[in-house]
Amino acid sequence: MRAIILAGGKGRRLSPYTTVLPKPLMPIGDMPILEVILRQLKKAGITQITMAVGYLAKIIMAFFGDGKRLGLNIDYSLEDKPLGTAGPLSLIKGLTDTFIVMNGDILTNIDYKELIRYHNEHNGIATIATYKRKVTIDFGVIETNNNIVINYIEKPVFNYKVSMGIYVFEPNILDYIPKNQYMDFPDLVNRLLSNKEKVVSFLFNGYWLDIGRQDDYTRAIDEFNEMDFI
Repeated sequence: MRAIILAGGKGRRLSPYTTVLPKPLMPIGDMPILEVILRQLKKAGITQITMAVGYLAKIIMAFFGDGKRLGLNIDYSLEDKPLGTAGPLSLIKGLTDTFIVMNGDILTNIDYKELIRYHNEHNGIATIATYKRKVTIDFGVIETNNNIVINYIEKPVFNYKVSMGIYVFEPNILDYIPKNQYMDFPDLVNRLLSNKEKVVSFLFNGYWLDIGRQDDYTRAIDEFNEMDFI
C-alpha cells in the first residue's frame, strides 16, 4: 500500500521555529516527527511513500532523499501554490489502489494495519481515523433567553470526535477533487456525503497528538520517551 504524507504547510502555530524549519522536521526525541511517522509506516509494511511538499520543500527533500536510509521508497509531489489538505492529491499520479493519506506532524501509536483492515471490512470510499478529545472553554459561559440569564456554566468541558489527520481512501475519491485547486478535507468529505458516498469513522482510543499546536508539541516532547512509538 502507498502512503501520502502531507508535508507542505507553513506551520504558523509553531512560529517562530517554522520560519526556518519545516514543521514535519520539528524534533521529537532524537529525530524529526516525520521520521517517527515513516518508521511506523515501515513497521506496518508500508514502504511506498509520496510526500506532498511546498513550504521549505528543499529542506525536507534533502533530509529524507529517496528514503533508502530508512528502507523506504520516497518520492515527492511539489505544489507551486497552496492547495489545502485535499487539493494536493489531485497532483499525484498512480493512485489506482487503496491508499493512506496523513498529516506529517502527528504523534500517535495507532495500528495502521488495523486501520486498513477496518477500512476494507466496511467498504466505504473513505475511512477517517477519529479520536475523542475534550475541549475546555476557559471562561464562564452565560446562557440567556431574551436577555434573561437562565444558566451560568463555569469553564464547561465538551467532548468531540475529532479527525486525527489520518485517512484511508479508495482511488475513486479523486473524482471529487478538482485538479490543482484549493480544497480541504472537510470540503471533500461534505462533497462525498452530498453524493451519497459511504464515509466511515474509525475510533481510536490510544495516544494521539497534533504537534502543530504549541502546547501539544511541548507535551509530545515530554511524553515521547515514556511510550513505545516505534
